[in-house]
Amino acid sequence: MPSITSINVGTVQIYTDDWTTAFFKNPVDGRVWVSELCVDGDEQHHKKYHGGTFRPILAYCSEHYKAWNDELSMDFPYGGFAENFTISGLDENTVCLGDIFWVGDTLKIQVSQPRLPCDQISMRWNMPELTKLVKQSGRTGWYMSVLEEGYAEAGMPITLQDRPYPEWTIANVHNIYQRRTRMPEEALKLADCEALETGWRKRLKKAGEKYSSNE
Repeated sequence: MPSITSINVGTVQIYTDDWTTAFFKNPVDGRVWVSELCVDGDEQHHKKYHGGTFRPILAYCSEHYKAWNDELSMDFPYGGFAENFTISGLDENTVCLGDIFWVGDTLKIQVSQPRLPCDQISMRWNMPELTKLVKQSGRTGWYMSVLEEGYAEAGMPITLQDRPYPEWTIANVHNIYQRRTRMPEEALKLADCEALETGWRKRLKKAGEKYSSNE
């Protein structure tokens, strides 16, 4: 059964004159309260792209760490990709947009969108190629919204309650979004998915309508 391997949080810090970030996440022990807007103790700096009701939780597959460590001869710790929940047994090919999960007995969460890797991944590890490698590998992670607030703790099981959109795996959604100008029909179909974050839906619809009319 899928479960939480690690819960990770971080605060906004100034690292250089031109880099202020909350990317650095560290594991925490014990139960952690998860509200509609954040994991307790966690902060987001770039509010346009992180946090809010659609993105309070960034999830990442724990099995990805072995792959990265083997491929890059690194020792990335959990939280190393800025995720709040490091999760075993789920990845971008098995998680679908709109999936609803129970974490333990009280926390109810829903998959809201893929994570778009940004340059802060490379900056965090001083590896200029790392963000590109994350995109190419498909090991991007995904965001989750909170339907019912509650506690989470490392080791807690994650139980699938509902899968309303089995066709929209995170990998599939990410692929269509990145190629929305070349896949206008698929973009318009995805834009109709009510579980997807509002900004993504608008951009998909705009691209779909523009490029469908040019065919």
